Amino acid sequence: MTYLTAIVLGLIQGVAEFLPVSSSGHLAIVQNFLNIGQTEEHLFFDVLLHLGTLAAVIIAYWRDVRSVVREGLCMLHLKKLPRGQKPDRLTRRMIMFLIFATLPLVFVVFFKDPVESLYYNTFFIGFALVATGFLLFAADRWGHGNKTVRSATIFDVLIVGVSQMIAVVPGLSRSGTTVSAGMLRGFDRSFAVQFSFLLSIPAVLGANLLSLVDAVQADINWSYVPMYLVGVAVAFVSGYLAIYFLRMIVQRGKFGGFAYYCWGAGIVTLILSLVS
Repeated sequence: MTYLTAIVLGLIQGVAEFLPVSSSGHLAIVQNFLNIGQTEEHLFFDVLLHLGTLAAVIIAYWRDVRSVVREGLCMLHLKKLPRGQKPDRLTRRMIMFLIFATLPLVFVVFFKDPVESLYYNTFFIGFALVATGFLLFAADRWGHGNKTVRSATIFDVLIVGVSQMIAVVPGLSRSGTTVSAGMLRGFDRSFAVQFSFLLSIPAVLGANLLSLVDAVQADINWSYVPMYLVGVAVAFVSGYLAIYFLRMIVQRGKFGGFAYYCWGAGIVTLILSLVS
């Protein structure tokens, strides 16, 4: 591990985590073909990178996150509403949607080992990137709706939740899959992006708390920590900028443009897998 390696991996994580091109797929490709950062001692670094991009989501959607947390505490009777203030029904509806959409991730536990083995299968990752491209293209072509938190249904958000569960495999973009699923269910484009990123918070936090246990139990080379922190900073900044860029692109109806990148990256990965 070098500072340059940490910066490269942080940039890949930050950009690809939120742009619909699969951060896990890109990290696996770089690590498999270039053999950088792919050792057990760097598991801690992987966790930190994800926590860095998680912080980017929280900052980018701070108002929504603050409202959800505050209203959630009130629902649990852990916080009292100010006198004269009524419950925020739309925020409570959003909380209910996030809970239902997160539930499918419980089933991922039963497929943890097979999924992790796919990180070393670059042919599968290439195929998954191509599939991501088709999904993005379909969403941009046919995903025109006006559903928001007011009009979406439990079934709609469950579909988005199932898509997030499927997207744990490397090469399928979590953001791309969930935004596309929302758009194909008739979500307004802005709401599809907002819901996807808010949904990522419990998913990423839960997954990385579990990974953190494994990372701490492994032998951590503390001499690498300054490099790790540089990579995390790069992941945070590039992730925040990627969120802003994606929201702008989706609003302008250019979401499908990422499909061509995924097709190209997927085909290149498939070819390299066959010749290497």
